[in-house]
Amino acid sequence: MNTLCTICARGGSKGVPNKNIKNLLGKPLILWTIEQAKASAVFDKIVVSSDSDQILKIAEENGIEVFFKRASELATDESGKIEVIRDALIRSENYYKRKFEYIVDLDVTSPMRNIEDIKKAFQLFIENDYDNLLSVVPARKNPYFNMIEINRDGRISICKKIDKKILRRQDAPMVYEMNASIYIWKRQTLLKEDSIILPNTGIYVMAQESSFDIDTELDFDIVEFLMRRKFYDKR
Repeated sequence: MNTLCTICARGGSKGVPNKNIKNLLGKPLILWTIEQAKASAVFDKIVVSSDSDQILKIAEENGIEVFFKRASELATDESGKIEVIRDALIRSENYYKRKFEYIVDLDVTSPMRNIEDIKKAFQLFIENDYDNLLSVVPARKNPYFNMIEINRDGRISICKKIDKKILRRQDAPMVYEMNASIYIWKRQTLLKEDSIILPNTGIYVMAQESSFDIDTELDFDIVEFLMRRKFYDKR
């Protein structure tokens, strides 16, 4: 299988300045994902897409072949994730002179994923012949039970309703949150589709403790605390 791993990390970040290279337990944040991608042994090639010379230098120093710099128009707050990954695929195919059947994107802001999560998600994707797959976690709040919205008339109601009355969260339909960790596509799906939710989209359910996504300084502090406990308290 020709499988490409993309790791997308732009230089700018509003929530956490220089987030993708911020030190996390002695190494830049992006390096956790690079090392996980390598250790999984799932990929033929691993590429880093970035507009930052500093990020690309870190990638190169850690064994990633750097052959392009992301265009500035694909590194703004408005840039879509799919178009960035698609750009990395096209550049990689042109550079390596080969087509990649499958593309796996690992988000830098999810350093607590396990290597086994990468392997199992890809295996699930192949076994079920999905067009694409995304990792999720069971939602802490359920729109059928304890999530509310304010209607146009100012009244409060449960977000989603079904025919039967839901008195316990356990009786509500199971819902999941996308945890911004693992995304997988077939080549043609990535090239032609602009939506991440498709008729033949699969999900891979990850554990809550592996699903922290860093978006704010508080998120970073929480992940740092949990990872320190995970890697150091066992010694």
